[in-house]
Amino acid sequence: MRRMKWGNVYLIFVFIILYTPIFYLLFYSFNSGGAMYDFQGFTLEWYQEVFQDTRLLMIVLNTLIVALLSALISTVLGVVGALAIYYVKKRQVKNALLTLNNVLIVSPDVIIGASFLILFTIAGIKLGFVSVLLSHIAFSVPIVVLMVLPKLQEMSPTWVDAARDLGANEWHILTKVILPFITPGIFAGFFMALTYSLDDFAVTFFVTGNGFSTLSVEIYSRARQGISLSINALSTLLFLFTVLLVIGYYFMSRKSSRLYGMWGRK
Repeated sequence: MRRMKWGNVYLIFVFIILYTPIFYLLFYSFNSGGAMYDFQGFTLEWYQEVFQDTRLLMIVLNTLIVALLSALISTVLGVVGALAIYYVKKRQVKNALLTLNNVLIVSPDVIIGASFLILFTIAGIKLGFVSVLLSHIAFSVPIVVLMVLPKLQEMSPTWVDAARDLGANEWHILTKVILPFITPGIFAGFFMALTYSLDDFAVTFFVTGNGFSTLSVEIYSRARQGISLSINALSTLLFLFTVLLVIGYYFMSRKSSRLYGMWGRK
């Protein structure tokens, strides 16, 4: 009991440290005083300023397009990669593939961003939408693999054998047995890739070019020019959007789990 109590106290302490700056930023995004201190009154002026900024709205659209495209493509590639790793028979080869998959996750973002910058420069790829999209796909694929692979390992091989005994071909086994079972992992990988793309700064900062920007880079650029509560408003909107994504993933994963449980009982 004592260990559980101390564990709960520690978790509460960690969450306070993590969320206090966010709520501080959110609180002062409504400050009519125009500063990060001395709250003078409630106002939506800074949010109106955000929505009246045409350039910023275009950057928001760029960010969403990159995030959705990279999440969709990386989810497809990640599922294929997870299946490939799962069906490798030699243990050494499988461990080697898993190690290579984890390199982009454990490597510092600065190193990854610089590597992509050198690669795109050598390949002659102009920095902008394409370079940002390709880099986001690259660092999102390993995340999807790590989300999908555990679900594949939970699946009983006898299900596949039973499907083959009943006359199912490889395509039917994939679409009727494997994919329905790993659907929660696919959703998890998609939403993780989406949130990583939305929040990424370090890699995007290296590979973005003139005329193209994302929200994270834009927020950094505006923060360097001086304190403006429009940055608070913009950051708050981005945080709330991420929270909505997490909530959406939670309900979709619960629904898919219930549907799969009903399908499994049948």
